[in-house]
Formats: sequence, structure tokens, C-alpha cells
Amino acid sequence: MKKPELLLPAGTLDRLKTAILYGADAVYCGTPDMSLRVKSGFTLEDVVEGIKYAHERGKKVYLTLNLFSHNKDIEKLPQFIETVKAVKPDGLIISDPGVFQFVKEHAPELEIHISTQANVCSWLTVDFWEKQGASLVVMAREVSFEELAEIRKKCPNIKIETFVHGSMCMTYSGRCLLSNFMAERGANQGSCAHSCRWGYKLKIKLKDNTEHEIEINENNKDLFDFFLEEEIRPGELMPFEEDVHGSYILNSKDLCLLPKLDEYIKIGLDSFKVEGRNKTEFYAGSVARVYRAAIDDYIANPEKWSADDYMDEINSVANRGYSLAFHDGRLTNLAHDYESTGSTSFYEYAARVIAWDGEDLIVEGKNRLDAGDVLEFLSPYQREPILLRIYEFKKVKQTNTGFVDHEISDKLHAGQKPLFKIPASAFHLYEKEKLKELLPPLSLIRKEKMNIESEKLKVESRQLSHQLEAGNVGEKKYENKRAKYFAALAIGDEKISPRTPRIGTDGCCGKSCNGCLIFWHDEKYAKAREIAKTKKIGEML
Repeated sequence: MKKPELLLPAGTLDRLKTAILYGADAVYCGTPDMSLRVKSGFTLEDVVEGIKYAHERGKKVYLTLNLFSHNKDIEKLPQFIETVKAVKPDGLIISDPGVFQFVKEHAPELEIHISTQANVCSWLTVDFWEKQGASLVVMAREVSFEELAEIRKKCPNIKIETFVHGSMCMTYSGRCLLSNFMAERGANQGSCAHSCRWGYKLKIKLKDNTEHEIEINENNKDLFDFFLEEEIRPGELMPFEEDVHGSYILNSKDLCLLPKLDEYIKIGLDSFKVEGRNKTEFYAGSVARVYRAAIDDYIANPEKWSADDYMDEINSVANRGYSLAFHDGRLTNLAHDYESTGSTSFYEYAARVIAWDGEDLIVEGKNRLDAGDVLEFLSPYQREPILLRIYEFKKVKQTNTGFVDHEISDKLHAGQKPLFKIPASAFHLYEKEKLKELLPPLSLIRKEKMNIESEKLKVESRQLSHQLEAGNVGEKKYENKRAKYFAALAIGDEKISPRTPRIGTDGCCGKSCNGCLIFWHDEKYAKAREIAKTKKIGEML
């Protein structure tokens, strides 16, 4: 059975290193001038270092050259190609046929991958690119699983790559002009304003030229409905709904094919691609960690593989709600979120490991941290998170001679990239050397996110939507959860109620965290401590 490559995005050198640390076989990146990512954080020196870092670990780096060239771009190509040849990437990702031809003529030794921006949707087009000399084709996001299987069968001698995770675009494989029109920001140059995810208000203009907002309230909400009618489908009325938060008529959910990953492995695809070069190292590492485990486990034991084993972890990464998108050929109503936008989950990026200083772990804060927070350390080499409830932050400053103590605080604000230390002895179930092995520099740390009630219900309804799409839950369960979500929105409940106690003295959360004083020392939890010895760290009692 062919084991697919796991390909992660890297918008900066740190993200490249993090993705590789957490299991990526390859990463793709680019410099701002010639790729479709004007926001890229890579300099040429970063690219050189990143490729060296990857190659030393047996991993690959693909550079993006997937611009649609204008005349002004062509004069840059010779110098760019000479530079690329010098840094020796493992491939170039290209969408423009003219650029493809230029590279073939001036750097025939470079492997060329056809970008998703080339909108390849059929085996005939794959066959065309193979005959031109392409090594790999990235399929358009609109290609269904059935079509992919046929393409693989008809084109067995060229590598096929497909997206399995990440943001979706409401237009054809990301070729969108909406952002250009609404905000003068080129979507196909990596500076998309995400106009499709904005909230839109419905207004009317009276004959006297005055504009009025249509307010839907308790007094008039039952008097009328709004519909859209397309001219070539007369009589087919599509509901247009708006609440106090606006309407999100173009807002697509994020792609997540994890529930069907075994099917994609079976048909013999060569590369599974994750979208998100503008996202954080927490996203890159967390997503790589889940898909690495899912792929490896399936290859090792396909009969016992179940997507359910990985869904909690992939749901812990902030998302707009997941969808199978075009897996079955056409989008369903579950592929879009018409009520809200923005990514959320039950967890957030808390911190990351910077270094080991003797027996102290040096950590950089990435979000607000408070005394009593449970930090979940995501080891690149262990499936289960390592939990630690932290009661104070021993801040340090980095100097030319090392890390020096600064002050002790009961809270941490992430704005100034604060550093603090945690002694290895705080992780009382782990030997120091073992802990150093499990938590190398760049290791990620998450914590529970403090969501208001409506936000919690939104996350839960989004998760049920994904399960419904995959056929794992019934529609009634999903609709009931949505009803609770809308009810919470209407009430406007701003109460923040964490799923577990934040401060140890409030009680035991049942996770038997390392360092939780009340759990490990209070007599009333003696029986729980005995039970905890039979369970994994962090497993609920």
C-alpha cells in the first residue's frame, strides 16, 4: 500500500521547522515577490536555511512560483530561476503555462508541480501536464472522490496531490476577484480580504432616495420572509436570512477529510496537502500531528483504523466548522455557515517551548495565561498531551549570557512575547532526561479557551454538522444543538463558564493533572489518585 506524503504549509521559517518537527514529510513555502503569497514571512536566507533544515532530517521543501504572470513579472524570472537552482528545492509549484515553459527551458533539472490554481479537474488535463513534463499535479478542490479515483486509475505514472484540510474558497479553487473588487486586495496574490466572510446587511432605498436598514425584531419577524431568485431558475426561491449579527451568504466552512482519509489512502494518491501558509505555527504543528498519526496508524493496521480516534484532536484546532466539501461531488447546505464567521474551538494556543536551560523549561507565552490554567504540552513524540496545572509564572529575560530571573506573576499577557520558566521537577511523573526528549524546542502548548455559552454551543453544533455530513449522527441531534445555539444567542448570555475549574481550590476537574495540588494532596481525592494510576495522564476519571 502506498503511503502518501503529508505536505504542510509554511509561511515563516518557524512554521516550517514546527511542521517538520510534528511529522510533515514536506512543506511548501515561497518568497513574496514571485509566489501567490505577498504576506509570506520568508526571506531568501530563510528559504536557504529551511531547505537545509529539512534535508538534514530527510524531508522535502517545495517552492511556490504559482503567480499568473504579467509582462512586468517576466523580467524577474531569469534571476529567480538562477537563485532557485542555487538553493536546490525539491520542486517548484507552478500554475502559469508560460512560466512552466520558461522553467523547463532554463532549469530542466527542477521537478515541477502543477498548482491547484491551474484548476485541474480531469484525467485528460492531468495527462496533458504529464506529457509536458510535470512530475505532480495538485488537483482542484472541486474534484470529487469518485473523480479522483478515476484520475488515479487513468494516470498511474504521475504523482497526484489533493487537499485534505484547510480553508475553502467560495470560488473556483481560490481564483476569486471578490476581494479585488471590494477591497482592492488581490486574492490571487495572497492578500485576500476574505470579503466572502464579511457580514452583510439588508437595506432598502425609498423613492425619496433615503436609505433604511430593515430591522427584523420580535414584533415583525413573522410577517415576511426574504428570498433570492436567480433569473434562470424562476420560481426556485432561496431563503435569505439575517439576524442581528448580519448574514454570511458566502462563508464556506473549512475542509477536513479526516473522516474519509482511509478511502483516499486506498486509491493510491501520492500527497495529502494542508492549506494555511498565513496561519500560525500552532496550526501547522497541531494539524501535522493529527494527520501524521492517522496516516501511520492506517498503514500499520487498516482493519482497526477509525477516524473517531483523531476527531477530538483535529477539533481542538481553531476552525470555522469542518466540511467534506466536494467529496461526494456537490456541496451540501452543511458546507457553508450562514450565521457566523471566524475560527474557534475549545482550545487556544497558549505557549511554546523555546529552550531548555539546565533543568528548567523556557517557555514563550502566546496568549493570556492565569494562575490555575491547565497547560497541555503537545509532544511531537507522544500521542497523549502532558498536562500541568500552573500556579505562578516565573518570568525570565534572555541576555547574552543566558536566561536570568525577572519576576513572579500570577498572570501573563502575550503582547510582549513574555518568557517564563518551568522546572522539570514540576512534571513529577517524568524523569528530566525523558522530558527533554519529549519536549524539544518548538514544542507547542495549548490551553482550554474561555468561551461564552453561545460560543460553546456554536463549536458543538459545527462539530455535529461535520459528523452529520459524514453520516455518523442523525439530523435531529444536529438541529437540536443548533436550536440551543440560537436560543443562547437570543438571550445574549455573556457568562463565561469553563468546562473545568481554572483554580485548583475550586475542585477537581478529573484530569489528574501533573502539579494539581488539590488532586495530589487533598485526602478526599485519595481514591481518585488510586484510579489515576491505572489511566493515562489527562484521561478523565
